[in-house]
Amino acid sequence: MKLLRLIDFLRDRLKTVVRVGIAVLVLLVLLDAVPAVVEKEHAHTAAEHIPGFWAGFGLLGCLVLVLIAKAYGHLGISTREDYYDE
Repeated sequence: MKLLRLIDFLRDRLKTVVRVGIAVLVLLVLLDAVPAVVEKEHAHTAAEHIPGFWAGFGLLGCLVLVLIAKAYGHLGISTREDYYDE
């Protein structure tokens, strides 16, 4: 029951949870720009020297996957909502 109370607590403060999550992600990208925190001397490509490159790459990859999945769903894999009511 403690987990249920935690979920309700977080749900009641959803805006704060989202803001804290975004702040943590921004902090991680900023920390990536500090040379003393992340060593980039052994990067394999020039793009890896850009702060936050992998964060942006991951975000772009997720967006592409979502768009492909939506397009695949609209091509015919999705059915009507009343499919089973007939």
